[in-house]
Amino acid sequence: MTTTTTQQDLDLREALDSSDDFVYSHQIKGLDESTVRKISEELDEPEWMLEKRLESLKLFYKMALPTRGPDISSLDFNELVYYASPEQREAQNDRDLVDPAIKAKFDRLGIPEAEKRYLAGAGGQMDSEVVYHSIKKKRAEKGVIFEDMSEAVKTHPELVKKYFMKLIPANDHKFMALHGAVWSWGTFIYVPPGVIVDEPLQAYFRMNSVSGGQFEHTLIIVDDDARCDYIEGCSAPKFDKLSLHAWGVEVYVGKRAHMRYSSVENRSINTYNLNTKRGIVEEDGFLERVNGNLWSGVTMLYPCSILKGDRSRSDQLWVAVAAAGQVQDTGSKVIHIGKHTSSTIVSKSISKDGWIATYRGIVEVKKSAEYAVNATECDALLMDDQSISTTIPYIEVYNGTTTIAHEASAGKVDDEMLFYLMSRGLNEEKAMAMIVNWFISPIVRKLPLEYAGELNRLIEMEMEGSVG
Repeated sequence: MTTTTTQQDLDLREALDSSDDFVYSHQIKGLDESTVRKISEELDEPEWMLEKRLESLKLFYKMALPTRGPDISSLDFNELVYYASPEQREAQNDRDLVDPAIKAKFDRLGIPEAEKRYLAGAGGQMDSEVVYHSIKKKRAEKGVIFEDMSEAVKTHPELVKKYFMKLIPANDHKFMALHGAVWSWGTFIYVPPGVIVDEPLQAYFRMNSVSGGQFEHTLIIVDDDARCDYIEGCSAPKFDKLSLHAWGVEVYVGKRAHMRYSSVENRSINTYNLNTKRGIVEEDGFLERVNGNLWSGVTMLYPCSILKGDRSRSDQLWVAVAAAGQVQDTGSKVIHIGKHTSSTIVSKSISKDGWIATYRGIVEVKKSAEYAVNATECDALLMDDQSISTTIPYIEVYNGTTTIAHEASAGKVDDEMLFYLMSRGLNEEKAMAMIVNWFISPIVRKLPLEYAGELNRLIEMEMEGSVG
């Protein structure tokens, strides 16, 4: 599909793909105990966190690489940069005080404008360090905590000790053990009982260094009767050496609380995007996820919602794009534990240039989950005869009162629909673009306006050349 590329599109793609010659005070390369100790020292951590890191490193060495999914054996853990520190040494709460070169990059990515328009707070991370973090005064006065994760370890140790890596423990898999050993910065959010944060909080993570490893940790706690809307975005430039992004996200949703977590991941083609995201929902709570995944060379991501409380709910909405040189192996997990729990999964994938999009999902209904309901819909759009889409659902039910519905479809662009649009005056390229936008609209319309527009433009740029 050849879409009309505007100067705005070109500026966005150039800003995402290009690296910048930032001055780094130092970089920590290679993986061993000294690396872990250096990172902990850089972050001025308490001894208990260093001990957790060293325990995670021991687990990492004992574990094998995952055997299912895409081949990731070419990753050389000793070639990665595990901590890259821009010369700016202190996170600022005034954007004007951020290092000018770093500030310029975030300006080009459109983050300041979004903050001015509709955000309750914003944070920015460059490589391994947070360079900016701010929350509107009226939110802070209500007890909302929004700060970088490494600072929260020191300023809110009891909360962090209670929740940190309890949902995604280091022994979960090899990359979670690695994350537990070398994680740095990220986001910490706590919303007190009954507090409504009706404007989104946002964080943006940028990886800039060659052979970079970025391991941010997001920990979100939305207490009883509270509400929060949080958006994360990330990107990285193109290099000829492999990079690794191994993110960890934990979300705790209290009784009658509502959490919407949105993520647009647009890493570069040389990046292995291997993330672990998990949330747990208490009685009458609701966890909503909206995810956009594109551009990374290999993505393995399967967010999980654990519906622990009675009448708890979860919605997961996905769009994944696999274009030239990309493998998108993504999906959703839902575990029903409480009575009358319900979940919805909607997954949309687009494949072109002979590459692969895979939906890999698990729905598990425990014996205790009486009258649980799940509806899963997986739709795949193939832009040529060589591209591949695979759906691998796994459904495990231990309660006879359960209602499960699973629907999957895969196909090329409907010729009749294309003909109809062209008969109304659109050329083939614009008609194809309209069909693609219609296909992904259930997910995109859940995003805030600025993010929805960016995701649409990025997907349209990925689709260039699909006609003919």
